[in-house]
Amino acid sequence: MSDREFARAAVLRRVVAGEVSLAAATPLLGVSYRQAKRLVQRYRSEGRTGLVHRGTGRRSNRATPVAYRAAIVALVAQHYGGPVARGAGQRFGPTLTAEHLWTDHGVLVSVGTLTRWMREAGLWGRVRRARPHHPRRERKAHFGELVQLDGSFHDWFEGRGPRPCVMTMVDDATGQTLLRFGAEETTWAAATVLHAWIQAHGVPRALYADWKNVYQRAPTNNELARGEAPLTQFGRMCTKLGITLIAASSPQAKGRVERSHGTHQDRLIKKLRLRAIGDIDAANAYVEATYLPAHNARFAVAPASAVDHHRVRDRRRWADADVFCLETTRVVGNDHVVQYDHQALQLDPRARGRVPAKSKVLVRELLDGTVRVVQVAATGHEHLLRWTPAAPRTARSAVRLPANGAPVRPPVTPTARPARPSPLTPEHPWRQQQARWVARALEQRDRRPTAARSTPATSRVPDGEPTPSGSA
Repeated sequence: MSDREFARAAVLRRVVAGEVSLAAATPLLGVSYRQAKRLVQRYRSEGRTGLVHRGTGRRSNRATPVAYRAAIVALVAQHYGGPVARGAGQRFGPTLTAEHLWTDHGVLVSVGTLTRWMREAGLWGRVRRARPHHPRRERKAHFGELVQLDGSFHDWFEGRGPRPCVMTMVDDATGQTLLRFGAEETTWAAATVLHAWIQAHGVPRALYADWKNVYQRAPTNNELARGEAPLTQFGRMCTKLGITLIAASSPQAKGRVERSHGTHQDRLIKKLRLRAIGDIDAANAYVEATYLPAHNARFAVAPASAVDHHRVRDRRRWADADVFCLETTRVVGNDHVVQYDHQALQLDPRARGRVPAKSKVLVRELLDGTVRVVQVAATGHEHLLRWTPAAPRTARSAVRLPANGAPVRPPVTPTARPARPSPLTPEHPWRQQQARWVARALEQRDRRPTAARSTPATSRVPDGEPTPSGSA
């Protein structure tokens, strides 16, 4: 029984019991008075089951004949069936099948009816493509347990200045945010925002960043053979600080910092517009003094645990100059000179005994361009080496040894080098030599007798005597 039939049964029960009259119950039944009289008679004779519609469970009078439906289903199974899986030979869908039934067989069936017939016959069932399911990850419980880092290129100044990149760090547990404007997403940009975070909160336990050459890279063949972990300059900084660097394989993996980009691209851009800020330095000053305090006060949340996982920076082990730098290994030359970035660094002569030739040293370049040369001892301690710019190399001159054995260098007299003619001019020596070769070849050809030029080519027989090429 339907809900309407149950409601009618309750009203008719009151009518039969004499609680209400049939005329008063007619509006409650929602039918006419004559129909109400029929319902009362049916209720008295059959009870509540008599109120069920007479067509319930019966075949519709307008239903398609069974033979006609079976013929269409057989036609679909013969011509438009196939495997369920995607690929070659995949079966037709109801919409396309209905089109071909009309165009190829002259049978007109609605798509809805054909869909129901095909489903009941097992000829159609929607196979939905499985989408990757990313369950929502719970926030970390402690402040500083995981910090997400990413860069966002955008027209932050709306044409009033350059198109910078905003380096953003967001704590996973609290949503605490720190950002800096920079020209590009480089190692120095990432190091700058990390240094600012450490100064404000401490050293985090883990850092979640993109899989890029700035943060992490694939190992080389030599590193794979030696079993070494590939480290970028930023990865080396994190290793010295004791930070675990995690590479995200997709933007959804670090969705917290990705969503924060959208917030800043909406709110920060408009605030910069109100203050007519159009350069990176002014934007950084405004963000640090005004924007970030208000943003964190509104959007940051309390962590699940009050224990802070940030560590205090131990500057006695690693100074800023030894961490936030570009570090490269170089070999000391025989002349006690270290080559680095087109520079010749002459080490202090007093370090010759401690730093022998062909030994390795570390060259560290700071953000301001300062270069430091460091020697790592076997115990792991580092020693800073003094250096001065080496004198440029001069060309070596030939040395003559006279009878007494004393080397005497010949005097060097500078001579002006004559201007070389252009290779495209006819006076070039190569072209003159070529002209002489051509003239000589033509002269030799004219000197040969006419009979010799008309003699057919010769070939050699097995015994080595020349014969005409046409003889057997």
